[in-house]
Amino acid sequence: MTKILILNGPNLNLLGQRQPEIYGRTTLADIEAECRTLGQEFGIEIELRQSNHEGQLVDWIHEARGTTQGIIINPGAYSHTSVAILDALNAYEAPVVEVHISNIHKRESFRHHSYVSARAEGVIAGCGTQGYQLALRHLALLAGA
Repeated sequence: MTKILILNGPNLNLLGQRQPEIYGRTTLADIEAECRTLGQEFGIEIELRQSNHEGQLVDWIHEARGTTQGIIINPGAYSHTSVAILDALNAYEAPVVEVHISNIHKRESFRHHSYVSARAEGVIAGCGTQGYQLALRHLALLAGA
């Protein structure tokens, strides 16, 4: 069975509460449920994780090597700062899709660059939490699910 890892970076545990005018009212649990439902349609097992710690995200990417067929990652603020996450993703052999709930290119200038984008097969930004489902559909195609 195809397995996709969905990783979420700092502050995404507060989805639905934090800045709803930017991120909406959908929670991370809602996103997980929606992705699991869509994953079932494609025969894909979904594992969703969130951490506020850069090293934990790096460790999970390392663990995903050889055990998953793709990663969806919303690195949050680490998009703009983490060469460590980029390096870990560069050591990961399967496809990666980067997701941002808001359109990072319409926000503060420091958010316009993402290190993760250099590794991602696709980047989805500004589609709200629906971006996760779009990313999952894309990875399903890439994985042949």
